[in-house]
Amino acid sequence: MSKAHLFYRFGQPEIKNKFDNADLSFVDIRKRFNFRSIQLGRWVTPEEQKKAAHSFYYALITLMKILQAPENLISLRASLSLQYGRGGRPGVAAHYSPHERCFSLAKNAGPGSIAHEWFHALDHYLGSQAFESLPSFDQGLHYQSKMVFASKAWLLDAPMRQHPLNDLLSNCFKVILLDESEQAPSLLVSCSNQVDKKLNQLYYSLPEELCARAFEAYVEDAGLEDASLINSFLVKGSRYSQEAELGLYPKGEQRQKINQAFAEYFKLLGAYLNSGL
Repeated sequence: MSKAHLFYRFGQPEIKNKFDNADLSFVDIRKRFNFRSIQLGRWVTPEEQKKAAHSFYYALITLMKILQAPENLISLRASLSLQYGRGGRPGVAAHYSPHERCFSLAKNAGPGSIAHEWFHALDHYLGSQAFESLPSFDQGLHYQSKMVFASKAWLLDAPMRQHPLNDLLSNCFKVILLDESEQAPSLLVSCSNQVDKKLNQLYYSLPEELCARAFEAYVEDAGLEDASLINSFLVKGSRYSQEAELGLYPKGEQRQKINQAFAEYFKLLGAYLNSGL
């Protein structure tokens, strides 16, 4: 049965915070992580820039520690851009633009959204890296080939390139999107479908949104074992929020399986990247 029919590492060297005792700026962030570009809104004051730069920097450092990977994963090999206080959408605190390969956080409105939007960027990046070919979409689905997320391609049974990393990535998508029988949607998908139905929309049950929220849960749960990995600018709300109460984040055994799947994937990915591959 086509999955589409079910729906309508090695040790990471210690990271040195070389800017701990200095004033941080977005220039420092771009140099450290090698983002393709960083753009700030014209109404972001110098003081707000300084505060936001510190928050971004330590959130990204925390993410790097959780993923056991070097800086070039955070910037997706210098292909990712960052915007703060500009390029947003009305009423939206943060979003990722596949056209621009850029994630944007609204001024004073985006804290806690970095993990979610960064995973959208990774999911999109992997769409062109992990598959032999990508599915074509009709106009009704509003997709173009260069905008295909890996999670969507996997759900539509696009052929994956043979590689140990892709085997682990496939397992991540499987435990997020399918139940134990692998023939029906997972509880996370079912709850998301119910919320979308009540709101008369198609959003929470999109595979890229499901996987981004699952990644949020993985990142936030890292703080349960190591308090130094708690960073509310990076992620918050996957355990205690209205969305969590509605079942829009994984729970219980499924959450544990998702966390384990992500841990195995990023451990191996970090090993490859740390070895220079």
